[in-house]
Amino acid sequence: MLAKIKQLLEEVEALKASNAEELEALRIKYLSKKGAVNDLMADFRNVAVEQKKEVGMRLNELKNKAQERINALKEQFESQDSGSDEIDLTRTAYPINLGSRHPITIVRNEAIDIFTRLGFSIAEGPEIEDDWHVFSALNFADDHPARDMQDTFFIEAHPDIVLRTHTSSVQVRVMENAKPPIRIVCPGRVYRNEAISYRAHCFFHQIEALYIDKNVSFTDLKQVLLLFAKEMFGNDTKIRLRPSYFPFTEPSAEMDISCNICGGKGCPFCKHTGWVEILGCGMVDPNVLEASGIDSKEYTGYALGMGIERITNLKYQVKDLRMFSENDIRFLKEFEAAN
Repeated sequence: MLAKIKQLLEEVEALKASNAEELEALRIKYLSKKGAVNDLMADFRNVAVEQKKEVGMRLNELKNKAQERINALKEQFESQDSGSDEIDLTRTAYPINLGSRHPITIVRNEAIDIFTRLGFSIAEGPEIEDDWHVFSALNFADDHPARDMQDTFFIEAHPDIVLRTHTSSVQVRVMENAKPPIRIVCPGRVYRNEAISYRAHCFFHQIEALYIDKNVSFTDLKQVLLLFAKEMFGNDTKIRLRPSYFPFTEPSAEMDISCNICGGKGCPFCKHTGWVEILGCGMVDPNVLEASGIDSKEYTGYALGMGIERITNLKYQVKDLRMFSENDIRFLKEFEAAN
């Protein structure tokens, strides 16, 4: 067999082809399932035990050299100039249309940029999650409505596997695997079982932020929120915080910004209040910290979360949420200037 391998090696090293058809014939002759190299591989089981090591090494050498030679000849043909005219006379004379970023992507990147300049790093996680990371570790009661089939898409039951309803699950995963200080921003797509309409969809996009360290206070949270609002909507933007409730934060608040359409004077968009709600926030509940193995007596933190579609609506005044996912080129063309 060694003599046969040596003969084939000499043949392989001398391989030549003048066109693609000849090259394919050589490939079939040496490297196909019924080719010379595979025939030798099949006979390898008949080789004496004391010769198997040497024969095996030579067989591998033959196979590699045959593949390398075939590839080299193929690259040679591909690099040759065919001599034909590269101008396609059948192509339209109009310039090729260039695409643009989706408005959700534009706003998502802008929000991430603001938080990264504040020292936050990006964290991402799976969209299919277990009950622990979506609900239990975030202090949701066993009978909380968010766990109902009417509100959440269940993949499996017992144990419960769901499509995540918020990107807070990413925060839990980071807290489980990292020690404070933690400063992350979590963008991503989330799912909730809602009727699709101009103002709601069964999936949307969120961006959440989490900061955990020693001596973190609500004042720190408020300053970050004010800076974010001014960076995203303009220096004249004002904010207000209203008490609210979330299972995973205490105290909790909803944040409104002064309407960027009427400047806070009152209009139909802000329902003549001068304010528009954009996000929820609060200090991380001690139970959430302890569930992830963080000492709540030593560390505190804040969290905030917002829907990217809502922010996009405020910036670009899109009246129908369904337009974000219909991929209508006419709609997407309206955002070319924003790129």
